Amino acid sequence: MSDEKGPDHSRRKERSRQAILAAARDLVMEGAYEKVTVEAIAARAGVGKQTIYRRWPSKSAVVFAALLALSEDADGQSVTLPDTGDLATDLKLVMRATAHEFSEPTFDKLIRALNTEIANDAALAAEYREKLARPLDEAKKTRLRSAQKAGQLDPQADLDLVLELLYAPLFQRWLHRSGPLTPAYADSLVDATLRAFGP
Repeated sequence: MSDEKGPDHSRRKERSRQAILAAARDLVMEGAYEKVTVEAIAARAGVGKQTIYRRWPSKSAVVFAALLALSEDADGQSVTLPDTGDLATDLKLVMRATAHEFSEPTFDKLIRALNTEIANDAALAAEYREKLARPLDEAKKTRLRSAQKAGQLDPQADLDLVLELLYAPLFQRWLHRSGPLTPAYADSLVDATLRAFGP
């Protein structure tokens, strides 16, 4: 009997978690982030408010979890970048995908909401760096190290600086809505970065 209860309980908890994350995403998409509340998320998900607070300490933590769930690999594998042996081609593929993701309405609204909270919440900023930014950066650095070994990138290059030069302009253009995030723009960032850090 207890063996049957365990899996059922786990499935119910996972269904509840997925419903909460979907509700958070939907509510952010439907209106102003400032008007989204834990109570509204709970009502939309069909759970009690305490069910949310047992798992997450705040609305911003729920929204971050909803964003993180969108970024999870379907197979649960660690993130890797393509490595065809041609660094420019691989980086352009990744940067075009990044530009497309930032232009996608669901991701756009969620990440804008999250950035509002990160600016004022040091603990959430630390969690964002630990759970999302750092793993992605490490995957990018793995690809860049491969390029250094292949003689396609300055072997002395500061890889953190390479990533900042590559991604910061795109992020600023997105944040300020100062221009379109086109494939051509993504390619131009790769070209500029490789000129700066070529072998």
